[in-house]
Parts: sequence; structure tokens; C-alpha cells
Amino acid sequence: MAHSHIKETFANEDSILEIATRVWNHKWKIDPIVRSLIDTDFYKLLMCQSVFRNKPDTQVVFSLINRSKHVPLAKLIDEGELREQLDHVRSLSLSRGESTWLRGNTFYGKRQMFRPDFMEWFEGMRLPPYHLERVGDQYELTFEGAWPEVMLWEIPALAILMELRGRAVLNTMGKFELQVLYARATTKLWEKVGHLRDVPGLRIADFGTRRRHSFLWQDWCVQAMTEGLGESFVGTSNCLIAKNRDLEAIGTNAHELPMVYAALAEDDAALARAPYDVLADWHEEHDGNLRIILPDTYGTEGFLRNAPDWLAGWTGIRIDSGDPATGAETAIRWWKERGEDPTQKLVIFSDGLDEKKILELHAQFAGRVRVSFGWGTLLTNDFRGLTPDDRLAPFSLVCKAISAEGKPTVKLSDNPNKAMGPEDEIARYKRVFGVGDQTRMEIFV
Repeated sequence: MAHSHIKETFANEDSILEIATRVWNHKWKIDPIVRSLIDTDFYKLLMCQSVFRNKPDTQVVFSLINRSKHVPLAKLIDEGELREQLDHVRSLSLSRGESTWLRGNTFYGKRQMFRPDFMEWFEGMRLPPYHLERVGDQYELTFEGAWPEVMLWEIPALAILMELRGRAVLNTMGKFELQVLYARATTKLWEKVGHLRDVPGLRIADFGTRRRHSFLWQDWCVQAMTEGLGESFVGTSNCLIAKNRDLEAIGTNAHELPMVYAALAEDDAALARAPYDVLADWHEEHDGNLRIILPDTYGTEGFLRNAPDWLAGWTGIRIDSGDPATGAETAIRWWKERGEDPTQKLVIFSDGLDEKKILELHAQFAGRVRVSFGWGTLLTNDFRGLTPDDRLAPFSLVCKAISAEGKPTVKLSDNPNKAMGPEDEIARYKRVFGVGDQTRMEIFV
């Protein structure tokens, strides 16, 4: 294979034989783990523009958190290799083609989604320094600086660690073992697609960037979805793949916005308002299908109970923790109480989904609301059961804002196992947001 001729379009990646070959030869410089600043989730760029506009100088610290302590990342991943990959990301800047795509493309029906002042800043931006040290069998990886810059580390950092862990396992395998592994993984993927094919009204997007097996594998999964699901596959959260494959870039906003706004609140009254202040800023900037509420940062029940009436007029809601059916029923009840027609509202399920759960939720809610799915880790990283000791099974790794202007951030979630922050602050937030008893649910990914 003429490795040097493989261009940005990755035209030669369309055979599974070559994925296994590329993995086998993954020391090629052509396969840095993160090969572009837009190899990230679309909602990161939307949020970055909002932060750039509203809170450009806020100092924030992001930190890697491995919720799956049984995966000893520092034992598996060579520190020098990790630094090499992180340093490579710091060398990246937007290419002319990427800049043209962001400036000129239509996203969510809107031209020039990204304003000229933001684009000028982004075109000149390089990711800020990182701090890495080994603590026992884990890595402590933190990013500190102005919020719009450090927030862009989250997705590449996760993608690098997930892929290096995968490579550590793949390094122990022979050529035929790898061929069989990828053939089995492709079969598994295609069977999932087969289960979802021909489901009337199904709308599904790839949300699998942050905890993917690898860039090539995510791209392969997207190709499988495109071919197998046709119009039911509505796009991908990954901007680079959306650009290269001419797909819709999908995404709205995430927990980091209310977490940072809340940390900046001066007192309890300001804290109680913070999640709505975030959405008021978002309301100024976006309309239509970008007006999606993510209500679970400090408990969905309380968020909806205290929400201003204008939020009920938003397009829909994303359900990202707790029991998804309960979350959807809560939203339907809330819309009815506020005089809205739930059948016109969009519910996006995005937490721990696999095809069985997707089919179940679609059957339960189709016709009652407009249902959509953001399929993440179990689309782009489902190697469960394919290696001895399940060493390639996905695990729960996150990179979160842990402080803003020196004050700790807090996340409560609808699943207390996902809560984060100092104990005393968690107790304060629970009091301010009226969070009662919650059901603990296992976190798979």
C-alpha cells in the first residue's frame, strides 16, 4: 500500500482488511489518534462559540476521571506515547478546508452558524498546555486556562486515552488474530444495524466520538450506519467525519455549561438561577432543533418544576442519565402541565444505549413524542466478548470541568453514581435544587 498517498478523505479505508492492516501498522505517522481540531463533537464547537461570546476570560480546570478503576491506564499506556499524542494535538490548527466548511456550511438549517469573530479566533487557536502525572496505576491529566480553549481538550484527550488503551491490547495480538477480531466486530456491528433496519420513523445519530475504539473504527461504524439505515441515520456528532462523509453534524449542548455557570454563582439564589441563565444565553443564539434542554445536571424533576415558562416552548429535551423511560414520562407530563403538545416535541435519548434499548424506547414513545437517539459508546466501541478476559470492553472515562475561577464544580445527575464534586458542595447543591432520594444505576460507559 502506498501509505503516503492516503489523503484527508481517507479514500483507501473502505475495506475491513485495511482497517486490520492499519491497526497492525499503527506506528505510521499517518495514524495519529487525533488528526484534526474538528475531530471533535459538534456540540463542543457550538458551546465554545457561546462561551467565547459570554464568558471568554473565565479560568477553568478540566480533569480526566476514570470511573472504571479496574482499568489500570498507567500500567497499560506508555507515558511517552501518551505525551507524544497529546503534543501532536497541540500542534494542530484548522486547515483551510476545515475553516471553509465551518464558515460556509449549513448546520441545522442555518447558514453561518459560526460567527466571523469566533472563526477568526478559532483559526488562530492552538490547544493550551496540559499537566500529566502518574498516580499509582492511573494518570492524572488536567488542563487549565481560559474556558474556550481548555474545553476543546475534552474530546481529544478521551479519544487518545481510549485508543491507546485499545492499542496496548492489540499490540499483543498477531496478524490473523487481528483479522478475525475486526471481522467479528464488523459482523457484530452489522447485526445491530440489521435489527434497526426497517423500523418505521427511527431517527438515529452517531454520538460515539469520546469513547470510540479508534478514529478509523468510528468512521467504519458511520459507513455501516449510512449504508444499512439509509434515511433513518440522521448524522454524526463528529465534525471531521461529517465533513468527509458529507453528513449532518449533530449536537446541541452539554453539562459543562450549567456546571461552570453554577460554580460562578455568588450565593444560593444565583446558584438556583444558574441552569436557566445558561439556557437564556443559548436562547439568544440558537433556535429550532438546537433548542434542546439537558435537564439532569442538578436533577430533572427539580429543574422542570422550577423552569421558566419560555423553556416549555423549546423544541425538546435530551435524556442522559437515570432511567430513560422515566425521564421521558417526566418530560411528557411537564409539557402537558405547561400547555404544550408532547407529540410535537423531540426527545433525544443518549445514555448507555444499545440496539435493544433503542428498539424498546422507540416502541414505547413513538407517536407520543418525536423520538431520536444519540448512539454512543456501544456503537463505536463494542468489542465486548471479542477478546480473552474482555480486555477491549469499553469502560467509563470522562473529562470534566472540575473548577471555575478557583471554585469547585458540581454535577448531581439523575444517577447518584455519576455525581461529582466535594461532599459539602454536593450537599449544598442538593439542598438548593431540592434533590430528594435518587436511584443508583450501574454506569456501563
